[in-house]
Amino acid sequence: MYLLTIVTMLIMYYLPKFTKAVPSGLVAIVLLTTIVYIAKIDTKTVSDLADITGSFPSFKMPHFELLNWETIKIILPYAVLVALVGLIESLLTLSVLDEMSGTRGSGNRECIAQGCGNIASGCFGGMAGCAMIGQSIINFTSGGLGRLSSFTAAVLLILFVVSLSGLIGIIPVAVLAGIMFMVSIGTFEFSSLSRIKRMPRHDAFVLVTVTLITIFFDLAIAVIVGIIISALVFAWQHAKIYSRSHTEKDGTKVYELEGPLFFGSVTSFYEQFDPREDPDNVVIDFKRARVMDTSGVEAIDAITKKYKDLGKTLRLRHLSRDCKQLLKEAGPFCTWEEDDPTYKVAANL
Repeated sequence: MYLLTIVTMLIMYYLPKFTKAVPSGLVAIVLLTTIVYIAKIDTKTVSDLADITGSFPSFKMPHFELLNWETIKIILPYAVLVALVGLIESLLTLSVLDEMSGTRGSGNRECIAQGCGNIASGCFGGMAGCAMIGQSIINFTSGGLGRLSSFTAAVLLILFVVSLSGLIGIIPVAVLAGIMFMVSIGTFEFSSLSRIKRMPRHDAFVLVTVTLITIFFDLAIAVIVGIIISALVFAWQHAKIYSRSHTEKDGTKVYELEGPLFFGSVTSFYEQFDPREDPDNVVIDFKRARVMDTSGVEAIDAITKKYKDLGKTLRLRHLSRDCKQLLKEAGPFCTWEEDDPTYKVAANL
């Protein structure tokens, strides 16, 4: 078995150096399957692992009358999980092929087409599917660059399952393993290993964590964990807002803020001010700051109330129109200027 795998890998590596007229993977399958069949070599074949015989499926409308709340509670988590994994896999495949071909595909079109295809598959009793990195890379490296290659692959797959399943059944598993090894080697960016040493620690941690979770659990859980870790790291890194202050000739104290104002930096925001010790006239300038969520809006309202309760005059400059509309306590203290920014607050997107 190991010898077949090694020979397959050698064929796939060296054959393209001489000719690309015939896909190296197809040559390896046909040649080695023929040798195994004629020489009656004892090795596991596809038919030893599973029965792939079948008939052409018939169209069946979904039984909507069986759909109720209890059914939805059972199937919805699995449906969301399958959809998430399928979309991630397809978009990842698209990204890899874009990098290999130097072109740019449409992620939206890919997702819509995948959804339509899975709906049609369900109506014929089939399972949901998605683009596969391994198959797509084999297709690309074999010269299948157009829509006809994908269409031909789908038609031939149906033909083999329905009518020629016996031919698929005699293919040695070791040959398929060799092909997938070469696909994995071709997909893996070995240069990323050397870059780990130069990566920020949190990026390297996310990379290793997502890889391990994908191997031992599944892709969906790995992606969710990776997003959560990245979000927490982002919040930690940006949980600080900075300010510079100066006093103008008329005694007005001006705070110039810099950084994002959101739930993670609210505490730092409060620490910038000293309402009791500040003069009667205070200006808070947000020109270099951005209010990102409702926590930031509420923090502005809270600090405004402190100055208001002390009987001091406060002006808020360079807040976006969207942010001003969300403010309650601080709304009347905002100035309107031509160079006000135009960003939106997350709560009001």
